[in-house]
Amino acid sequence: MITFRLEPREHTPLWLNALLPLAAVLATLIICSGLIKLAGASVISAYVIMFKSALFTKFDFAETLVKATPLVLTGLAVVVAFRAKFWNIGAEGQLLAGAMAAAYLGALKGVPAWSLIPLMIVGGAVAGAIWAAIPAILKTRYKVDDVVTTLLLNFVIDYGMMALLNGPWKDPLSGYPDSPDILPAAQFPILLKHTRLHLGVLVAAVATFIIWFLIRRTTLGFSITAVGENPKASSFAGMSVSKIIFLAAAISGALAGLAGVGEVGGIQFQVMQGISPGYGYTGIIIAMLARLNPLGVIPAAFFFAVVITGAEAMSRATGVPVFLADVIQGTALVTMLVALMFNQYRVKFKKVRHE
Repeated sequence: MITFRLEPREHTPLWLNALLPLAAVLATLIICSGLIKLAGASVISAYVIMFKSALFTKFDFAETLVKATPLVLTGLAVVVAFRAKFWNIGAEGQLLAGAMAAAYLGALKGVPAWSLIPLMIVGGAVAGAIWAAIPAILKTRYKVDDVVTTLLLNFVIDYGMMALLNGPWKDPLSGYPDSPDILPAAQFPILLKHTRLHLGVLVAAVATFIIWFLIRRTTLGFSITAVGENPKASSFAGMSVSKIIFLAAAISGALAGLAGVGEVGGIQFQVMQGISPGYGYTGIIIAMLARLNPLGVIPAAFFFAVVITGAEAMSRATGVPVFLADVIQGTALVTMLVALMFNQYRVKFKKVRHE
């Protein structure tokens, strides 16, 4: 009889670190192929259509990049927060805070036209940072659970946004619960003609490099990682644990707020109900799939953007429900968590003889 047990690894090979996210993605596609089969479609054909429709033409590829932009920013937001062990489940609410700030500032009249886009970017980042700072203060000063506060604040700001959309911001002519459109000068410039590839894509790319540099090359980044690994040791070393958690939360919220700015400035040009289909929550999965590595967020976000963009085409062509995209996202989180277990443990097989 052969038995097995898990034993801690003394060290994890580099090749295994690189292979685990790929294995998680492959396992996700294999598991979800069962659902495609149950829907009566060809697994290979469905996946080919999904990936092809998201990547095949210039327009499709640009749409995938546009969809990946808020995912990159919310993924980065979660990376920074989780590295400090600040469990920010509130990127969705921080995104909404940034979107509302951008919509307000982008509609301002009487200010120089050239200043509107910078105002939106800075204002949206500040709004997201402030919304994330609230649970950070509650955590550091009053020991309130950050998972609970960040999650519940999502609903607070969502209902606050709906109150605005159905109140002061409601269009009296159409009656639709939408905010006023931002001014034409506040709309993000298009980077590629005949597509929706806007300035926000470049902002996300620059933000990725900045966060990588922050984490890998600065004292603050080292402090964030150290506090996350061992807050007591960090405190003994002279670090202000509360201050570092607060800064990590503020940076995290600012990144999520930028995701909201991009949706207003580059896509919707206003705030409306459902402006985010859950980008903040998907950012958690992306950060885990990237193993909290800022550079890993880009391929992880791109994969999810392909899935989200291609799911509709796959549904139309094969009859597979479009909700398969949500199933793939959830399954990817589970498979990545399992993969992370093998990052810390290895399977030890042992043959047992029965007398």
